Amino acid sequence: MRVLATLIFLLMTVITNGQTVSKYIIVDQFGYRTNSEKIAVVRDPLTGFDASESFAPGFNYALVDATTDTQVFTGNVVPWNSGNEDDSSGDRAWWFDFSSYQTPGTYYVLDINQNLRSYEFSIADDVYEEVLKHAVRTFFYQRAGYEKNATYAGNDWADSASHLGNLQDTECRKWDSPNDASTEKDLSGGWYDAGDYNKYTHWTANYVFDLLKAYIENPNAWSDDYDLPYSNNGTPDIIDEIIWGMDHLLRLQETNGSMISIVDLDHASPPSSATGQSLYGGVNTTATLSSAGAFALGSKVFEGLGMSAYANTLRQSALNAWNWADTNPNVIWENNSSSYSSVGIGAGQQETDDYGRFALKMRAAIHLYDLTNTNLPEDASINSTMKTFVENNYQDIHLILWNYAFPFEQGNQDNLLYYSSLENVGATVANEIKTVYQNSMNSASNFEALTNETDPYLAHLEDYVWGSNGIKSRKGLMFTNYALHDINSSNNTDAIRAAERYIHYLHGVNPLNFCYLSNMYDYGADHGVNEFYHTWFGDGTDWDNVLNDPYGPAPGFLTGGPNPSYNWDGCCPSDCSGLTCDAARVARIQGQPKQKAYDDFNTSWPMNSWEVTENSNGYQVAYIRLLSHFVSGSSSLSIKDNVFNDVSFSPNPFTDSLTVQASKPFNYIIYDLKGVVIEKGHCEQNCSIGKTIKTSGIYLAKLFNNQNIKTIKLIKK
Repeated sequence: MRVLATLIFLLMTVITNGQTVSKYIIVDQFGYRTNSEKIAVVRDPLTGFDASESFAPGFNYALVDATTDTQVFTGNVVPWNSGNEDDSSGDRAWWFDFSSYQTPGTYYVLDINQNLRSYEFSIADDVYEEVLKHAVRTFFYQRAGYEKNATYAGNDWADSASHLGNLQDTECRKWDSPNDASTEKDLSGGWYDAGDYNKYTHWTANYVFDLLKAYIENPNAWSDDYDLPYSNNGTPDIIDEIIWGMDHLLRLQETNGSMISIVDLDHASPPSSATGQSLYGGVNTTATLSSAGAFALGSKVFEGLGMSAYANTLRQSALNAWNWADTNPNVIWENNSSSYSSVGIGAGQQETDDYGRFALKMRAAIHLYDLTNTNLPEDASINSTMKTFVENNYQDIHLILWNYAFPFEQGNQDNLLYYSSLENVGATVANEIKTVYQNSMNSASNFEALTNETDPYLAHLEDYVWGSNGIKSRKGLMFTNYALHDINSSNNTDAIRAAERYIHYLHGVNPLNFCYLSNMYDYGADHGVNEFYHTWFGDGTDWDNVLNDPYGPAPGFLTGGPNPSYNWDGCCPSDCSGLTCDAARVARIQGQPKQKAYDDFNTSWPMNSWEVTENSNGYQVAYIRLLSHFVSGSSSLSIKDNVFNDVSFSPNPFTDSLTVQASKPFNYIIYDLKGVVIEKGHCEQNCSIGKTIKTSGIYLAKLFNNQNIKTIKLIKK
């Protein structure tokens, strides 16, 4: 596969069965689900680095079975926007829609008249399962202080545990007292944040939170067989990964409930060769509020998994963090700042602003409300406090304040939608949240972009900035949230169709014909990330480039994406301590149409490739969460079709059983949060279910017939 990939990249074409693979015929390089929309994009570059090229498609196209070379579907290409150029890509485009073809197999799209073809891809309901597995496995490679044994990491990326030496993570000292042994703390664990190895508490809590949401939204998507040291232990591997991050957060909490903001780590390649001292920063309100929300949601999930002791620990940590932050609402601590005597600690700035802290407090309050929304007397006061805070302040979240939904605040919008779905929330509040979200999604940037087909590559984004691939994923999540919360059931099918288009974009349906995941050639990709900014996989190391170096980077990392604001350092072009300033590289990115402002490189300072290609766990969790809605067996089946709109169930929580009523017959399956089936059966229109559930906790019931599916949450007392 690596030899084939090399030929593709060096020659840009390869002859197969007398046909030439064309970079102008664009598909999702992994493939499509059987019932999903399937559109190949054919492109003719007009503006940008490839403006001197041109492509005029033939009129007749076919979907070809790659095993038999048989044309199984034929049709005509249709011009996008009457053949006009798209400003965001600089391309003219055509579409070949083969959505109606649903037979599983391996295929390619063929320009019949010119004998040109796309890369091969699969049609299958499990087409993304292997991709999801490798996307999650990147967190294993990002683990600090954890051995990457060759059995699990592969020989190419094996490494001993990093940052466990003298004065490193287990003996971490305060940033302003590096020689004071009395400040030592065990702050081991956690993940390297991105291409740098530092561990930022606020962001780590966000990663844990998003992984928890991914699990909650799609419990059937997660298995225990990701070829990791903790696989096959009876717990889904994503839960094991969440525990790794959560345990690190617990170590960062001071006895008064506050959270240490950052752990600064030494950098080297491979990570285990880093020998420098680890130092931790000050406490701050931002990290504390962020962690409070993660602890609260984690407590709910782990209680449902039967891990009551761990859930209780997280519950108390959430309350301690809330109480400290509520008393100390504006404790600021900036890393890498002369004002805080912290120059050299960290790289990115983990501190946020007043609105950022307010939004984090809202998140914490919402999930503490959910956690204490019980009949237990000890929860009543806490529950009332959290509900009062949320309902007195929710209108100051930008979604409500501005009547505007956008991907940069997908998380804040998600939190309000989650609150609107909880029991005992006032109908006025819940309806306002959902109504504003519905109206905001019916806008030029959201559903109208789908209706008007604003983007020839089918995944409209208003603003391309640093980390645009993460923003693309967040945009997709805006649509899955729309369907999950059943904002308007008549639009659910379109919402899921829109969300899946953002997956296709990241997998290759973009003007670069480029899969934005690293080194996925052995798992279905044909043209993608060969190198990206990361200390371990850095320029000049053995892990530099898939094609030219012994190993290349590990598979599955989502890189930053097109960034029209990219720039080299200000010392360029000639005053950078003798280091090269590559003007051609800069010109390849700057001044390009927005979707083309990307290049496959990892050169560090002064070229600052991190502004374009660096990975981030933040991008990764957004992509993982979005992708998990589209894997076979996922509970996301509840949002790909219209749901039962008239189903009711009571009582919930229940003691012995609960009664479900609907206007039509249906089948049901009840399973626990590990995905284990507890009960199944058939109801003509109403019946009692849950009788076989013996253990208190949270369960999911999937109701379905030939047309409709709905998943409901059950709580056994």
